[in-house]
Amino acid sequence: MSEESIWLPHVVVAAIVEQDGKFLLVEEETADGMRLNQPAGHWERNETLLQAVVREALEETGHHVEPFALLGSYTTSNPAREITYLRFAYICKVTRVDPGYKLDKGIVRALWLSPDEIAASPIRHRSPLVMRCVNDYMSGRRFPLDFVVHS
Repeated sequence: MSEESIWLPHVVVAAIVEQDGKFLLVEEETADGMRLNQPAGHWERNETLLQAVVREALEETGHHVEPFALLGSYTTSNPAREITYLRFAYICKVTRVDPGYKLDKGIVRALWLSPDEIAASPIRHRSPLVMRCVNDYMSGRRFPLDFVVHS
């Protein structure tokens, strides 16, 4: 198999955080303009997916979170960039907020939006998974954290 034929999806994590009927999102600068997304990012070497989602939530929002369930695993692709993403979405609760935390480059702000507010601007979503994860959460979808096993 040549190197050109190797296909490697990007593995990412996302924090699904709901509090008082609103979801924690980030507004971020992307190659396609300003977009809304759940706090999310790439899984890094030498960390578990749970460690990754905790890290990404902090880096992008200044919120310390604790995952308590797996919402699901999802795939989406960006054909223009020939990238496929495999997203592990974890349901998390906020344990504390660090208001002075310096957010990741490209993150404009963290904000809380209701499902209706999120649904009102689909063109601003970073991917179709933004609304899909909100809808799955609202439907009661949950899996135990040990659904994904690290060895």
